[in-house]
Amino acid sequence: MQPPESRLNPPGRRFGPFRNRAMRVVGALGLTAALSACNTLVLKPSGDVAQQQGDLVVVATLLMLLIVVPVMLAVVIFAWRYRANNKDAKYEPDWDHSTQLELMIWAAPLLIIICLGAVTWTSTHLLDPYRTIGRIDAQTQVSQDAKPLEVEVVALDWKWLFIYPEQGVATVNELVVPSGRPLNFKITSANVMNSFYVPAMAGQIYAMPGMETRLHAVMNSNVESVGFSANYSGAGFTHMRFKMRSVSDADFAKWVGDVKTTGTRPQPAGDVIAAESFTGVPAKQMGGTLDRAAYLELEKPTQKVPAIRFANVDPKLYDAVVNMCVQPGKMCMSEMMALDARGGLGKAGIRNVQMLSYDKDGRDSAVAESANPSDAVKRELAWVRALCEQMPGQVRDGSVKAPSDLRSLNGAGIPAPQSIGFGGEDAPASPAKPAHISLNSRN
Repeated sequence: MQPPESRLNPPGRRFGPFRNRAMRVVGALGLTAALSACNTLVLKPSGDVAQQQGDLVVVATLLMLLIVVPVMLAVVIFAWRYRANNKDAKYEPDWDHSTQLELMIWAAPLLIIICLGAVTWTSTHLLDPYRTIGRIDAQTQVSQDAKPLEVEVVALDWKWLFIYPEQGVATVNELVVPSGRPLNFKITSANVMNSFYVPAMAGQIYAMPGMETRLHAVMNSNVESVGFSANYSGAGFTHMRFKMRSVSDADFAKWVGDVKTTGTRPQPAGDVIAAESFTGVPAKQMGGTLDRAAYLELEKPTQKVPAIRFANVDPKLYDAVVNMCVQPGKMCMSEMMALDARGGLGKAGIRNVQMLSYDKDGRDSAVAESANPSDAVKRELAWVRALCEQMPGQVRDGSVKAPSDLRSLNGAGIPAPQSIGFGGEDAPASPAKPAHISLNSRN
């Protein structure tokens, strides 16, 4: 039988245990270095809203750890204390109840749940995406005369369209915003449900066809980040990503000028997926003016779409997208709801139902119906359009004013946001004016 030291250090393996220990230390250090390179963007973002959301995650995690850590320690302590070979541990096979233990087991988690509920409730209202921005950061409030930058966002297959109505330009898969300025995003989708998410700026919010959601945010520093769709939407979903940059006011103005200059030229527009081979073929180049005809071309499913710029944009295009009436001959949803508020078209508009088809295939029949109308149909269409012009529907602004008390996790006295009014605020002012039409979604 070999002595113990021979078994520990056999011939040819000098310092074996020390080598193994060193390898374990090196492995642990390597794992630590790898973890230190993990992306912590959600917990350390550049936007104040995202930062408050990250703080909420930390607070909620710490509150839960107040229970999780003691429970894990108790498991280890009980397993060690009542091990089989510990003869000093008290053995009580007939024990069945302890009032003190029951109070500790139930009272501590209940207190944690109450704290979590309070924190979640107040933060849900303070960080509501429909609430306007009241501060730039923890030390800087938004000035009274600050005008938010409005960006209209449309989720397409499989790309993102950004319309800047104030600047009169539009981009695809390129989002540039000024830092230190409140941002007001109006979000919708052209076909299927999607999710708009820029982790560095704020939490995700859904984009749905025929509806408009809102997101108010702000960027605190100049950064380059990425945004993407957080909701699976088909074959090209993997490439549905876009670059996001926050820049200074001067650089933003310069960028708008560049878009007006470079957006006049035709640009690559990605690949069209061929159904029979599932391979992409180059799509038609796009640029110049984004009007309804250009939008209908852009709306076609494409993938791997690079950044596209449009020097001009139809100011009424976004409203037409939300109301699902971009294609000529389509009745807008707002018009339909305005007519319904008046009791409908009645017998006089019986042949106008072709314009109410909202599926993709139904649009062709709507165009054919109004392409060469008879005299009777012309009179009906003129009558319907006259009613619609007198009662224009619109997407209601469901934004809620920021609270005066901007301390985080303090929601006392803040009214709950409402996207759809109840009661007098939505009542018609007179029989000739219908109730205000709301296409907002609270998702």
